[in-house]
Amino acid sequence: MEDAQKIKREDVCPGKKLDRATVESQLRQATGPEYWRSLEELAGTPEFQEMLHREFPKGASEWVDSFSRRGFLQVMGASLALAGMTGCTKLPLEPIVPYVRQPEEVVPGRPMFYATAITLSGYASPVLVESHLGRPTKIEGNDKHPASLGGTDVFTQAAILGMYDPDRSQTIMRRGDVDSWSEFIKEIKGPLAVQKGLGGAGIRILTQTISSPTLADQLRAFLKMYPQAKWHVYEPVNRDNVLEGAKLAFGQPVETRYDFSKADVIVSLDADFLYAGFPGNTRYIRDFASLRNPDGNMSRFYAIESTPTSTGAKADHRLPMRAGEVENLVEALAIDLGVVGSAGKLPGGDQGKYLAVVAKDLQGHHGSSIVIPGEHLSPAVHALAHAINAALGNVGKTVFYTDPVDANPINQTESLRDLVADMRAGKVDLLVIMGGNPCYDAPADLGFSDALKSPNIALRVYHGLYQNETSEYCHWQMNEAHALESWSDSRAYDGTVSIVQPLIAPLYAGKSAHEMVSALSGVSDATGYDLVRAYWQKQHSGSDFEVFWRKSLHDGWIEGTAYVPKSLSLRTPDLPVQASPDPKSLEINFRRDPSIYDGQFANNGWLQELPKPMSKLTWDNAVLVGPKMAEREGLKTEDMVTLELNGRKVTVPVWIQAGHPDYSVSVYLGYGRMRAGKVGTGAGFDVYPLRTTSAMWIGTGAKLTKTSATYKLASTQGYQTMDTPNGESRPLVRERSLEKYHEDPKFAQEEQPPRELTLYPNVDYSKQDYAWGMTIDLNSCVGCNNCMIACVSENNIAVVGKEQCVKGRHMHWLRVDAYYQGDRDNPKAYFQPVPCMQCENAPCEVVCPVGATLHSTEGLNDMVYNRCVGTRYCSNNCPYKVRRFNFLLFQDWDTEQYKMMRNPDVTVRSRGVMEKCTYCIQRITEHRIDAERTDEKIKDGSLQTACQQSCPAGAIIFGNINDPNSQVSKLKAHNRNYGLLADLNTRPRTTYLAEVRNPNPELEG
Repeated sequence: MEDAQKIKREDVCPGKKLDRATVESQLRQATGPEYWRSLEELAGTPEFQEMLHREFPKGASEWVDSFSRRGFLQVMGASLALAGMTGCTKLPLEPIVPYVRQPEEVVPGRPMFYATAITLSGYASPVLVESHLGRPTKIEGNDKHPASLGGTDVFTQAAILGMYDPDRSQTIMRRGDVDSWSEFIKEIKGPLAVQKGLGGAGIRILTQTISSPTLADQLRAFLKMYPQAKWHVYEPVNRDNVLEGAKLAFGQPVETRYDFSKADVIVSLDADFLYAGFPGNTRYIRDFASLRNPDGNMSRFYAIESTPTSTGAKADHRLPMRAGEVENLVEALAIDLGVVGSAGKLPGGDQGKYLAVVAKDLQGHHGSSIVIPGEHLSPAVHALAHAINAALGNVGKTVFYTDPVDANPINQTESLRDLVADMRAGKVDLLVIMGGNPCYDAPADLGFSDALKSPNIALRVYHGLYQNETSEYCHWQMNEAHALESWSDSRAYDGTVSIVQPLIAPLYAGKSAHEMVSALSGVSDATGYDLVRAYWQKQHSGSDFEVFWRKSLHDGWIEGTAYVPKSLSLRTPDLPVQASPDPKSLEINFRRDPSIYDGQFANNGWLQELPKPMSKLTWDNAVLVGPKMAEREGLKTEDMVTLELNGRKVTVPVWIQAGHPDYSVSVYLGYGRMRAGKVGTGAGFDVYPLRTTSAMWIGTGAKLTKTSATYKLASTQGYQTMDTPNGESRPLVRERSLEKYHEDPKFAQEEQPPRELTLYPNVDYSKQDYAWGMTIDLNSCVGCNNCMIACVSENNIAVVGKEQCVKGRHMHWLRVDAYYQGDRDNPKAYFQPVPCMQCENAPCEVVCPVGATLHSTEGLNDMVYNRCVGTRYCSNNCPYKVRRFNFLLFQDWDTEQYKMMRNPDVTVRSRGVMEKCTYCIQRITEHRIDAERTDEKIKDGSLQTACQQSCPAGAIIFGNINDPNSQVSKLKAHNRNYGLLADLNTRPRTTYLAEVRNPNPELEG
């Protein structure tokens, strides 16, 4: 760390008022960079200092609030004494039914993998799903698919829990009573027969975004049968502005694709393209990371953003500004680049300097740059971005245009408005809603719920995975089959079609969307397999269809279906004059939540408990407020405030977020559900009531009023601190500029204590066949949290709930720490995944009184769960704070679906034991057995941990460090390689490659 400073800090716990004068005084006296994890840590009060001295986070030391640690151990001692008679946990007895004749391809204990896809907002994520005797248990990326190259995102990883969710709709319901598919077919025939004579004038179908070629073909065929019927599309995504921007620029809707592997300069206009939910983000992360190599051609990344994101955190230069000001800045950039006329006022001050430097850098990289706009920005910004990329010669090199992936590319907001108008006018007799939840997430001013309840609509049918706020007002609720239970097809962001094949028969006899539309068309007994296969048989007229079909199923996609880039004529943007926003007017940003998306994953416990990338909040949303505004308004984290926009009000808690622009707040959508299952109902606060058609993503003129109430938020940021008990910083994150890295390539390395200077047995692991180790490249890591969900899925990690998270009892074996550096109003940010370090000199082992944690011959720190008695001495002695104690019976032992979901290769832990990362020892053992069977050694790269396999950036490398030719050995010999707290002589097997940024010298300082 260059010029490592030691500022005396009096750290605070969340909720304490920030003393800005003290912080500024300290920062003025600083002599070098300071890394901090939260504003509370930076500002300082005695509470945080007290937390540093504790063995465990406050609340994690006691069984209950009034129960001391000594009392807990006494009770545990009594429990252990009685264990022989009663036992703590007893699993129910299960009958075992053997095969009469075992299928040839099934080997008990050996999983099989099937290629399929998980679709979100119309975009397919190609995956390989692990199946144990017909039970899907783990999702991996399809490494052969061009749209992902093996990576996944958090929503894809968590889909396995979604399939086994016991709160899914399990039966067909008619007016509140259980009914059947055959009865539905009988009732629907009458209205359809009436509508046949009317040309379908009273039929409306409302779907989410669809990219399935088969389903789109079915819907179009249905509309031919009922030519007056209408197909409406809506879901709360940002597609409308993208669509309208393309129409402004080209006169037609198009899909924009980017090749970040060829971009030397990237300018993000409030685009969170490195996080889940952005179309193509998995491939974009891999391509972005490939050009962040400081030993090769390293790109430069500028980010302009209105809400702090993990994408902006990776920027070499980040400019925080209100979303309403971005359009003026983009217009000024277009003027500077000569894209539009010279009329216009260029900004001054820091913004003007930033803009001039960005324009100069772009001009110096014609054909090798990208300007990417955020989906929520206005159509004018998107049109300007198209014009800028064209002027820079990027089109056809780093920017490509294709046909839309969306099978019905219409303005979804206007489509929903038209539907509501027809419902109110009595023009709708039969309404079929397929997926989505418009009664919850439709713009508030449309009044969709009131229109849906209209008695004029004779028959309302809802088809979806859950009984939700929308299905409550429908006559029929048809339970849908999950994507892992049904046949379908879907397009990835590049247009490539994936065949969706089931891993298991529908758990609750649900029907797919294909079967639903087929029934509406008069064929009620068609299966999804027949429908999908028949469609592709029509498309592939050759005699070798069976070969084509089997190859497509095996590979996971249909070769040759990717959309070919189009040559388009750019129109001169005729843009409306954008008035400069009032600099003192409060702006509100609406954003999809990074954990539960638009609310459709509210009942997914894995995602609810997943810390958000920047705030690390779990189980809740909050209004994000910048430090300056918080100080001006007298706000503290967890204060309740009333937000008002256009006469509509909601009350939400405050979270003070470093780097958030002033006179602007951000709220995440998806919370406050009233019908979301046992997990999601009531979690967080519903801010959809503030969102109207005139303020879908950005609202101006908002008001914020502090109330007298407070609300407890659960954040993992600040727990598991690795600082010393006296509050001194340790060099955890190591970074340099590219220029200084070239001057001193070995800056991250430090002299370690001699290996023999230790009280531990000095074991020579080099004599073993294998010595496992891991290296994490901080330059590639984008903080997407995907590794955390992959670890949860692979290792049967329990969800603990908000109450336990508040007490610091979250169970994740892997965490992704976020560190900040510099000015709190615009700090630099860094991500650091922290699994178990697998220390060769493990401090946890020497203090365990029962030998529950010990070393293997290959140098791994293993856990023997049935020895562990829960003293937690190991956790106290671990400087990395990577161990988790099972306080309560966190695992659900009773729900049958969860038993089917769990990985059978990993022990399911009960309470009273310590858990931690094992380097996925079950995978190591499997590969070792296979290698011994063939008398060969495990090949480098064939064995991957769950976190490594899921990482879209390829930031995690695992392998045999005894093999000098292995990739992990080469990285550990790299100049940037360093061990976390290596000065303690723990000899960690997990090491890091220090981060290198590529700042523009003209903007330094």
